Amino acid sequence: MKRVILIVDDSPSVRQLVGLTLTNAGYEVMEAVDGSDALRKLNKIVNSDDTKAEMMFVDVNMPNMNGLEFVEQVRKITACRFIPIIMLTTEAHVTKRQEGRLAGASGWIIKPFKPEQLVNITRKFLG
Repeated sequence: MKRVILIVDDSPSVRQLVGLTLTNAGYEVMEAVDGSDALRKLNKIVNSDDTKAEMMFVDVNMPNMNGLEFVEQVRKITACRFIPIIMLTTEAHVTKRQEGRLAGASGWIIKPFKPEQLVNITRKFLG
């Protein structure tokens, strides 16, 4: 069975690029358009027998619920507490990274990125 990764980004082109990269590397992909959408989907699958996300790539700057708020909420869900969450963002400033770590992010990739970076970090966390 394929490992499942959730992509949370308000940009359709970023979701498509990340999705294609991970699908081509053998992973299954779920998508959400912002933190609120992703949280709804996570809560639905956590309380069902649906496929569970095993890793997440999350943008920081999104409408409705930004990535840092989303990570904080995810870490409150017992079943999601230890899922690797990688922030995928244009935010390169050290204070943003620190905010990400405090929220519960597992890593940080700066846009633009190379597809190999996504695959390498995914393999690092999921094997």
